[in-house]
Amino acid sequence: MSATATADLYDERREAVQTTPLQFISVGGHVRFDGPIRTVACFEDNALLKATLGTPGGGAVLVVDGGGSLGTALVGDIIGGLAVENGWAGIVVHGAIRDRVALGGLSIGILALGTNPRGGAKSGEGELDATLEFGDVVFRPGAHLWADEDGILVER
Repeated sequence: MSATATADLYDERREAVQTTPLQFISVGGHVRFDGPIRTVACFEDNALLKATLGTPGGGAVLVVDGGGSLGTALVGDIIGGLAVENGWAGIVVHGAIRDRVALGGLSIGILALGTNPRGGAKSGEGELDATLEFGDVVFRPGAHLWADEDGILVER
């Protein structure tokens, strides 16, 4: 976990980092987290996301582009638990989560746009480790991401 606040990192690095105006809510047990980015693009289908978090994370942050949909949750307590068991530092969901109270008890950072009790589809559609763009930020696999109470920073 990063001990340095994103505001201080921004002041130090300015043009070397990107920040998003999207207002994510913190739902995981860790408010501050950071790590190299891995990505999954999936719309209302969380099978690929679950499979990815079931592999060793090595302290990485999984950035999930769910198209900003709040229609179905992409991460819940089972998937969040997999991420903890496999050493992921955090998950950023451009979409919804569910099981918010249970996720809050997990030792991981999780940010999302909102919540919805409806679970995602399980067809496995999506794309792994692609460069994603949402909220005025480009999320490249391998780039570093920092998150805390003030928001998200991503290295350019």
